Amino acid sequence: MQNIQNYINGNFHNPINNEWIDNYNPSNGAVYGQIPNSSKEDVEQAYQSAKSAFKQWSHTSFEERSRILIKISELLEANLQRFAEAESKDNGKPISLAKSVDIPRAASNFRFFGNAITQFASESHESVGQDAINFTLRQPIGVVGCISPWNLPLYLFTWKIAPAIAAGNCVVAKPSEVTPLTAYLLGEICNEAGLPKGVLNIVQGLGTTTGQAIVEHPDIKAISFTGGTATGAHIARTAAPMFKKLSLELGGKNPNIIFADCDYDKMLETTVRSSFANQGQICLCGSRIFVEESIYKKFKADFVQKVKQLKVGHPSDESTDIGALVSKTHLEKVELYVKIAEDEGAKILCGGLEVTVNGYENGYYFQPTIIEVQDNVCRINQEEVFGPVVTIMSFKTDKEALVLANDVKYGLSATVWTSNLNRTMQFSQKLQTGIVWVNTWMMRDLRTPFGGTKASGVGREGGFDALRFFTEPKNVCIKYE
Repeated sequence: MQNIQNYINGNFHNPINNEWIDNYNPSNGAVYGQIPNSSKEDVEQAYQSAKSAFKQWSHTSFEERSRILIKISELLEANLQRFAEAESKDNGKPISLAKSVDIPRAASNFRFFGNAITQFASESHESVGQDAINFTLRQPIGVVGCISPWNLPLYLFTWKIAPAIAAGNCVVAKPSEVTPLTAYLLGEICNEAGLPKGVLNIVQGLGTTTGQAIVEHPDIKAISFTGGTATGAHIARTAAPMFKKLSLELGGKNPNIIFADCDYDKMLETTVRSSFANQGQICLCGSRIFVEESIYKKFKADFVQKVKQLKVGHPSDESTDIGALVSKTHLEKVELYVKIAEDEGAKILCGGLEVTVNGYENGYYFQPTIIEVQDNVCRINQEEVFGPVVTIMSFKTDKEALVLANDVKYGLSATVWTSNLNRTMQFSQKLQTGIVWVNTWMMRDLRTPFGGTKASGVGREGGFDALRFFTEPKNVCIKYE
């Protein structure tokens, strides 16, 4: 049994109340360890540690902060295999995916913001004719809270932590209770890199208790959260009356719009990936596929054929394309949505069933599933499933495609496949999403703003947008003779 501990003030601690939560391995359904069921007292201990460290850290030079963050990045790269195996064990994703995407991206987050803070600048304005100059200070907020999800555990955990500490804040962070392991291991890396005690504190536990204690703490001044829309709404109701800064990256029900004039082979290959990467457990997956009528039958046949070739298997198998879903509860949710779709008259073109993997019969495996729907108002097209399930339907005109794409409460991302420049520009302007990919998917530049509209969230992460979120602007006006 592997007991995971809280990381507070540079040391590892058991929870004060000595209460624990079982931690499951999704690939075999077995309990392999326990994590703290941390209380308000643990969060308060983490806060006090962060508060004590803030004065020194906020006055630490940009160059020194940069050096430490880049050192963390280098240590993550040096421990790539160990962290990839831990991520796979905790989440169920193929080790190959964690090794090629999750851990390298976590390292990139620290390196990027370690460099970005040395280039982060504020504004000045000379008031000609008034004999005055205005300049803006960008000061760290203080102690901030970072709460991350289970689908890309270390990837998204570091996406929040790195800019927060780069900007001079100290952090009380909570990873998902479903995937706590790599966040725990990160504490060891931070100590080895020389991050001062108290700058980063990692408190493990349930969202309803530990997470709630972070959100409602009167002196934690900002909350950065990635997760479900319902949870984001609850956080907003709690934090907004306390006048906390909020960054909420929430759910998605993203359209993938395919026109007949696309590069068909490139589109088909990418659409398989954008549908089922990470078992479909990425907020950016294109879960609603709309295909121009003239190529719909061809696409349907080719897509089904390609998806049937995907191998569902144990995460350690190099030939595995689809690993285990993250938990038994989530597997049951995905199964329920497939049944709801069938009850509403949709047609299952492939998949739709649990998979038994030899030797791992208790694991949480599910077939990649394609569902043909007749309209966009069915629940499977309106509600986030967050699993290896996509729907397909045809459209006739550009106008119809745009209406279908926007007719959902979410607005995170969209993908458009076309070679028509006018259509590219029109859809880029009119799609109600925070991100539009044209003839590609998941191509990320860390300098760009990331986030959604409508029920997909509030605020933007990434680049200088993240550093602006984790700082408070203060204008200074000086009158001179």
